[in-house]
Amino acid sequence: MTFQISPAARSELAPTGRVRVGINYGNFLLVCRDPAGGEPGGVAPDLARELGRRTGLAVEFVGYETAGNLADAVKTGSWDVAFLGAEPQRANEIDFTAAYIEIPATYLVPAGSPIRAIEHVDREGVRIAVAGKSAYDLYLSRTLKRARRVHAQGIDASYELFVSEKLEALAGLKPRLVMNAERLPGSRVLAGRFTAVQQSIGTPRGRPAAAQYLREFVEEMKASGFVTRAIETHAVGGVSVAPAAAVQ
Repeated sequence: MTFQISPAARSELAPTGRVRVGINYGNFLLVCRDPAGGEPGGVAPDLARELGRRTGLAVEFVGYETAGNLADAVKTGSWDVAFLGAEPQRANEIDFTAAYIEIPATYLVPAGSPIRAIEHVDREGVRIAVAGKSAYDLYLSRTLKRARRVHAQGIDASYELFVSEKLEALAGLKPRLVMNAERLPGSRVLAGRFTAVQQSIGTPRGRPAAAQYLREFVEEMKASGFVTRAIETHAVGGVSVAPAAAVQ
């Protein structure tokens, strides 16, 4: 069944005849790579397929290993729709919907660390391993005053950097940090969050009809329970459906 969509939105969503959907394989919570080389699974691909079903447009997945690479690819016109965290630094080139999922971000500290709370991390001498150009890295770039970020290419690499260089903290998505803590005896995930990553859908700026259609699509996916069902289907822990937002 094809749902109502204007010719302008259809053209802007699929200028090549199909919707090229950018996904971040580094976000294991929302995207799962098919080991057999088939199409990806997970909450974000499920939403992309539903978008294709409702518009009657074919969907083609374009995979990236990190959120930074996905965001940067907007400059080359490699995708028409992307699933990634909405951040002000990206909004100059990407028109975002409201979030469909929120993921808390916090810190992991090593065994014996004197750091007991998130507010104690931003101090002189504290080095924070972080996946470069991730949504939470961009947030920390605006908010940290004293601690120093040490960048790695991707989430896995940030953990390895944290361990190998004996850094004072690892910034990351809380569900992933909980898994990391199980691998590192004595380490602790700090309670609370320093931000909640707003997982959203974006389209390149300059496509107003597509952006409006996607904003309405996201709100319907939340209100209908589609996002909740996708979270349950893929057994994604530690995330929450984002609250409803007004669509203009």
